[in-house]
Amino acid sequence: MTIVSSPPPFSASALPIHDHFGDSVLPDAAPPAASTAASRRAARKLSPAERKLRLVNLIAVSLPFVGLLAAVGLLWGVAFDWTYLAILWGMAAVSSIGITVGYHRLFTHKSFKTNAVVRYALGAAGAMAVQGPVIEWCGTHRRHHQHSDHEEDPHSPHIGPHGSWGDSLWSTLRGAWRAHVGWMLEGRPKGLGRYTRDLREDPATAAANRHFTRWVLAGLIIPAVLGGVLTMSWTGIALGFLWGGLVRIFLVHHITWSVNSVCHLWGTQPFRSHDESRNNPIVGVLGLGEGWHNNHHAFPTSARHGLRWWELDLSYLFILGMKMVGLATDIRKPDRERMDSKRRKATD
Repeated sequence: MTIVSSPPPFSASALPIHDHFGDSVLPDAAPPAASTAASRRAARKLSPAERKLRLVNLIAVSLPFVGLLAAVGLLWGVAFDWTYLAILWGMAAVSSIGITVGYHRLFTHKSFKTNAVVRYALGAAGAMAVQGPVIEWCGTHRRHHQHSDHEEDPHSPHIGPHGSWGDSLWSTLRGAWRAHVGWMLEGRPKGLGRYTRDLREDPATAAANRHFTRWVLAGLIIPAVLGGVLTMSWTGIALGFLWGGLVRIFLVHHITWSVNSVCHLWGTQPFRSHDESRNNPIVGVLGLGEGWHNNHHAFPTSARHGLRWWELDLSYLFILGMKMVGLATDIRKPDRERMDSKRRKATD
């Protein structure tokens, strides 16, 4: 396998998604009229469904983890212990960083640069999360940004027969389901090739894309082997596979999907972004910084999503760690003037 030291230049002619500051420069990504956006915000403020949905979303995000913690407590010493906890969280950390730092901030948005070996490694780590090959994942996400919460958005909770925020709690919950997982049952989005030419032309990214299946299998085999080696038992192999493989994939899946669903329904909007993206603190922490979603949609090419000191962004801290050892350069983030220019005013 031949990997070059740097990818082809990412230019507007290859994929004109965003400029250096994160503004959309695609001609067909027109935002809604200001008056329409204002009326929609006013309608949401009066909607009883929104108030109910805040509680529903909080329960939906929290309850599975509460249930998992209860299961862990009940199984502790029987089918779960410190060994399997370490395997679970170690594998979760690798695959989550592969998605947040690799698939999302590096490959999709080019928010920093790194060498070919690291690009391949991040692509392999992201594949272990079992969310699809890197090039298709990035194409889908770039299309989401181009048409965010408009008709061509692959996974908006606000469009189609399952959207229409505020019409009823039921319609909103259907939209949330569609954004969370239902959209993946609708078939592969068409025309993603126009979004990914730069990725297909980079040998390191293309290699990681081709090797997707082998890294999915590695993500299941590695925890099983670790469980067997650390416990010297066949039971250790089975439990390593269960906790570090299947349970870990379940957790990473639902945290990632919550960015699509919860973070377009519930949270705050400190910045103008021409869509319904929200900052959600629960997903912000669990998603290693990805839940500061309104920040991200306001400044898509920023490597930093948690823009205020208290907005914990572990993915950005990982990128800074890469910078300290010489593995990340050209790290993008908006300056104070740029953030102030997009901050919502009291009259918005």
